[in-house]
Amino acid sequence: MQILSIIMAAIAPGLSLLAFFYLKDRYETEPIHLVVKVFLLGALLVFPSMILQNELLGIGKVNDFVFSFVITSGIEEFLKFFLLYHMIFHHKAFDEPYDGIVYAVSISLGFATLENIFYALFNSMTFTNLLVRALLPVSGHALFGVSMGYYMGKAKFEPSKKKIFLFLSLLVAVFWHGLFDYIMLVATNYWMWIMIPFMIILWLRTMWKVEQAHEHSPFRVFHREEKVKLS
Repeated sequence: MQILSIIMAAIAPGLSLLAFFYLKDRYETEPIHLVVKVFLLGALLVFPSMILQNELLGIGKVNDFVFSFVITSGIEEFLKFFLLYHMIFHHKAFDEPYDGIVYAVSISLGFATLENIFYALFNSMTFTNLLVRALLPVSGHALFGVSMGYYMGKAKFEPSKKKIFLFLSLLVAVFWHGLFDYIMLVATNYWMWIMIPFMIILWLRTMWKVEQAHEHSPFRVFHREEKVKLS
C-alpha cells in the first residue's frame, strides 16, 4: 500500500501539469488518445537515455558543464526532439502552433513522470522531497517542453524558416535544461536563492510563449467570427 501511495504521489505532478497545458488549448483541443500515446512514449525514453548517459560517463570523467549540457540535457532533449519530430511534426492533428507545445509537454512530462517514479522508489523520499521534485525537475521538464514545442510550431507553420526553427526547438530546450542542471550542480549550498528566481523567469517566459502560440493560431480568426455572430 505504501509503494502504491509513493507511485501515485510521483505521478500526480506530471499529470497535473499535463492537464494544465492541455486545457490551455483555446481553439481546438488535441485527441486525448494521441496525447496519452506520446506521454507514454516519452516515459519510455528514460531507458535509452539512461543507457546513453551511462555509456558516455563510462568513457571518463567530465566536468559539471559537460555533464549538464551534454550528458543530461543534450541526450534527454535530443531524444524528446527526435520523437516529437518523427511522430508529430507531419501528423494531421498538428494543425496550429500551440499543438507543438501540447505534444512536446506530453513527451517531456512522460519522461519526467517515470523518472520521478524511479527516484521515489529507489531513494528514501519524504513528502517534502516529492514536493520539491514536483516544483523543480518535473515542472522544469514541462517548461523545457514548452520551449521545444513553441519552436516546433514555428517550424511547422513558417516553412520558409523551417530549418532554423527546428534547430532552435532543440537548442533552446537544451540550453534551459542544461542551465537548470548546472545551477543544481554548482550552487550546492545556495541553489535555492538562484533556482527560485530562475524558475519564476522560466514560468513567465513560458506563459508568454503560450500566448504567442495562440496569437498565431489559424483558428483565432474563426473563433472571433463565431463570437461576433453569437453577440
